[in-house]
Amino acid sequence: MGSKLKNFSLIGLGVIAGIAGSMQFDATAQKSAATLPLEELRQLADVFGLIKSDYVESVDDKKLLTEAISGMVASLDPHSAYLDKKAFKELREGPQGRFVGLGIEVGMEDGYVKVISPIEDSPAHKAGLKAGDLITRLDTTPVKGLTLDEAVKRMRGEPNTKITLTIARKDEDKPIILTIVRQEIRVQSVKSKVIEPGYAWIRVSQFQEPTVDDLAKRLNAIYAQEPNLKGLVLDLRNDPGGVLPGAIGVSAAFLPKDVPVVSTNGQLPDSKATFYARREFYTSSRAALSDPLSRLPEAVKKVPMVVLVNTGSASASEIVAGALQDYKRATIMGTQTFGKGSVQTIRQLSADTAVKLTTARYYTPNGRSIQARGIVPDLLVDETAEGDGLNGLRLREADLTKHLSNDKDKEEAARAKLDELEEEQRLAALEKKRKPLEFGGKDDFQLVQALNHLKGQPVQLSKTAKIESKKENTINDEKKSNKNETTVPKK
Repeated sequence: MGSKLKNFSLIGLGVIAGIAGSMQFDATAQKSAATLPLEELRQLADVFGLIKSDYVESVDDKKLLTEAISGMVASLDPHSAYLDKKAFKELREGPQGRFVGLGIEVGMEDGYVKVISPIEDSPAHKAGLKAGDLITRLDTTPVKGLTLDEAVKRMRGEPNTKITLTIARKDEDKPIILTIVRQEIRVQSVKSKVIEPGYAWIRVSQFQEPTVDDLAKRLNAIYAQEPNLKGLVLDLRNDPGGVLPGAIGVSAAFLPKDVPVVSTNGQLPDSKATFYARREFYTSSRAALSDPLSRLPEAVKKVPMVVLVNTGSASASEIVAGALQDYKRATIMGTQTFGKGSVQTIRQLSADTAVKLTTARYYTPNGRSIQARGIVPDLLVDETAEGDGLNGLRLREADLTKHLSNDKDKEEAARAKLDELEEEQRLAALEKKRKPLEFGGKDDFQLVQALNHLKGQPVQLSKTAKIESKKENTINDEKKSNKNETTVPKK
């Protein structure tokens, strides 16, 4: 037995050494391979050998090694992942704005899949899936025990096929059963309309390769209809992010030419970069001779703006909001954003597999890190007049297991709550009574407040913000009181 295990260990080490030798990513990867921890690799090889020799049934070598790679990468942070053939194909399709599935942005919580945000007009959105829902079962398969990647694979599939989800929802005593038909999800990246004379609304629901072109077309259409625009609302609520060039291009549409939009920093030299409001940073090589933003009216750079954000605004959305906030180009309104400020790089392993690896953090033009903190609005405004609804219960980056910390502030700021359980129950009860919010609709409370701000009218600020303001005043009063007290000098 010992001889057999030793042989398998040697084979395992040979396989691992072969993999390390074949990883020709760059000089840094080769340098890392030269300093591999041999003792730990021997342990890995021993386990490989034990499984091959002692496991109850035969296990395929490729499966073992693939799962080992997958587990190793997934242990780093919530956004790093091994991409098999199917996942890699879906990743490449995503930036084009289409894929087959249910249409939800998801994360993990307590071993279950948690809905971060349903994509507008998707099968999941139409079926009534809500942000904050926990998916506990996929058809007859319990979610607990599956990785997020495995759960996502089960939710993806062929068009017009059905999947039954078992949902746990706050303030619901019984599980909710939803049967959803998978469809090709075609996300309409940009929507817009003139709300009333002089004021327009433009929404980016996801940052894709066509986003900059679509934005330019929408802005030109708005100015054709309303040449004397007095105010513009850019809506990034529930926008989960997407491609970086899209974020740079949307920012560049409203900022002066050539200013820094976002910077990145990581271990590798090529992860230390600054991206500017220039054509080469937001157009593909195929479109390098054409700049969609060059045809925009000059007034776009100066029109008063409000940017609407919420907990579902992540990644590329936060880059745009952060840049416009730093340059004081727009008033950011809504609730604190998701806080996904990390860069993922795709390293291809073979023709149809890859690793998605977190390689850097994003920083706003003023050097603020978005990671695990997000963008705090200039004006905190709840989702409704009664409170922040289910938005207040949504998962944020800082809530994700093994999330990357914010290097600018190692101490996580605690979110003040009067009574967390009581507040969650109150918000969930309000949410049950209310119809799903249609962004840009007549009942869009935050949009109304944005228009009020652009017109110079009073804005109804967040009830939580008012409470925090009272707390701050109380603290200041206590400090003033303490100044009047007689103190004994320390010796």
